Amino acid sequence: MDIRFNSDNAIDGNADLGDKVRERITERLETRFGSRLTTIEVHVSDVDGDSNRSDGVEAKIEARPKNGAPIFVSERAEEPFDAVNSALGTMVSRLDTVFGKADRHRA
Repeated sequence: MDIRFNSDNAIDGNADLGDKVRERITERLETRFGSRLTTIEVHVSDVDGDSNRSDGVEAKIEARPKNGAPIFVSERAEEPFDAVNSALGTMVSRLDTVFGKADRHRA
């Protein structure tokens, strides 16, 4: 499973943040879904500019299943890692639903 991390110019997307995001994705997705996914792409962006709202950072995650359509989720938070973590929780739920339905149809 390939993990790609991107951020816009307004987010400090340093190597530490990228490493933390990759580590967290590996923890949450690799063991449960790694054999069913080819790529996870994460993009973090500042959606409110200078207004400093409490949900001014958005994380979008795209999961690409083998032989399936891409699955997208997004969440907002105050900090980049919090937004990614929240979106990751949503992605786990979505993958449980998608793969659970696929497994029931195969049985």
